[in-house]
Amino acid sequence: MKRHNFSAGPCVLPKSVMEQAAKAVVDYDNGLSLIEISHRSKPFVDIMENARALALELLGLEGKGYKALFLQ
Repeated sequence: MKRHNFSAGPCVLPKSVMEQAAKAVVDYDNGLSLIEISHRSKPFVDIMENARALALELLGLEGKGYKALFLQ
């Protein structure tokens, strides 16, 4: 039985999402991992812009003047 974390913080993700994320950490762009590319590079900026757009879309807030902000 898979364990689940119900406390505040990270949520349970589908196995396919975890596998895709793990693969990107090892090799995202021609031998460089996602955590090795510059946070100012076009590929990383594209990832963040897509994540912001998806977050607003999933919350039903796109086109309503909101912005998504990711903080550590």
